[in-house]
Amino acid sequence: MPGKNAVAGGVDLADAFARISDAVDKALDEVLPPAGPGPEGRLAEAMRYATLAGGKRLRPFLVVSAGGLFEVPEAVSLRVGTAVELIHSYSLIHDDLPCMDDDAVRRGKPSCHVAFGEALAILVGDALMPLAFELLSDTVTHPDAAVRAALVSGLAVAAGARGMVGGQVLDLAAESMALDTGTVARLERLKTGALIAFCCDAGAILGHAQDAERRALAAYAHDLGLVYQVADDLLDAEGDAASVGKAVHKDAMRGKATFVSMLGVDKARQQARRLANQAAGHLEIFGPRGDTLRALARFVVERAS
Repeated sequence: MPGKNAVAGGVDLADAFARISDAVDKALDEVLPPAGPGPEGRLAEAMRYATLAGGKRLRPFLVVSAGGLFEVPEAVSLRVGTAVELIHSYSLIHDDLPCMDDDAVRRGKPSCHVAFGEALAILVGDALMPLAFELLSDTVTHPDAAVRAALVSGLAVAAGARGMVGGQVLDLAAESMALDTGTVARLERLKTGALIAFCCDAGAILGHAQDAERRALAAYAHDLGLVYQVADDLLDAEGDAASVGKAVHKDAMRGKATFVSMLGVDKARQQARRLANQAAGHLEIFGPRGDTLRALARFVVERAS
């Protein structure tokens, strides 16, 4: 995600992202089934194609960074972050389908349904989602059953009708009906923010955080999710497909309500910066331990992909 020289707030995000991304890729390679002959082998090949295609790995990075606030072993946080990445990958596959956003390119290469067909792409998403919960429920992830149950429950809510899926429903509605600013904010909070919020909360769950610490992380995640989506809308409005890794200018062509369409580019960017500073402010309770998350909030505003 950050360029090789990205440093924010004294934190070298480029090195941190690269290290976590490599670890997540290795973990994904281990938990995904091996490709092979026959229909099941083809399914495994498509699962690996869609999931090991690169990406920012922002969500695992958040789990690891939030867990680091409470000295959670990185190996444990990485397992949870890998589960979240499986959910995220499934959502992108389904999001790209012709009946949804109809995107032919994802992460700079043909989307899963273009490469493998729509039916198999749907099944790939269907397979990745339960694999995530299989990972979270494994005693290897955490020995405490109560912690595992909290993680499973939290991710289920974040990914379902009260989270990501509910946000996608609103996103589809945004193409055919007028939405006010409050509804657009709710759309963004559910579609993108719910999973980001879980990532931060997962670190708190793993670290047995105090209530005040958990509330601070929740407030941070709420604002960060909005920042990320506003930045995504800005990339769609101003970016180029080669840098972003997918088609751009889609929202305007479809007449979709976004913060950019409602506020304009300049005001949307100002709002993103204000929210990023607000997100960083929520971390005061953690002192210097929160520097990585603070730096991330400010960097997300300026991201180029």
